[in-house]
Amino acid sequence: MSDEELLSLFENPETRRNAFNQLVRKYQQKVYWLVRKMVVDHDDANDITQDVFIKAWTALENFRGDAKLYTWLYRIASNEAINFLNKKRRKFFIPIYDVENELSEKLEADPELGGDVIQLKLQKALLKLPEKQRLVFNLKYFEELPYEEISEITGTSVGALKASYHWATKKIEDFLNDTD
Repeated sequence: MSDEELLSLFENPETRRNAFNQLVRKYQQKVYWLVRKMVVDHDDANDITQDVFIKAWTALENFRGDAKLYTWLYRIASNEAINFLNKKRRKFFIPIYDVENELSEKLEADPELGGDVIQLKLQKALLKLPEKQRLVFNLKYFEELPYEEISEITGTSVGALKASYHWATKKIEDFLNDTD
């Protein structure tokens, strides 16, 4: 079902729940993995994904359609993930370096990576990036979104995104070369 059909069904109070359930089924996995790449931990990613869809439920009736539905959801998801990481840092008074170490340890214990050394190295390199740069890299590299859509998600200019992606790839390359 297209996003336009889902939104149309959502406008009708009788089909609203069904439309939202279909929207969740359509985007839940993509939102989860976007968040998971940011926060690493499965349980945290699940909780944040639920929060994303709760926010979407409450705000969807005001969705104007200026952006694509998935870019709107990705924006909510990326903001929630970044807010989660910032709260975690403030709550425990931990510097960013310690958050990186904690997430790195979770990566090493993650059964999803299943001994994939190259994937583990890449994920560790990503943890060295500032959150916004990591988000830009994830959206461009893993999600293969064009800069224009990433701009809608992040509220950042295309030029700044290109620079951010360039610096992210350079930092990742340097990290991977240093760990060889």
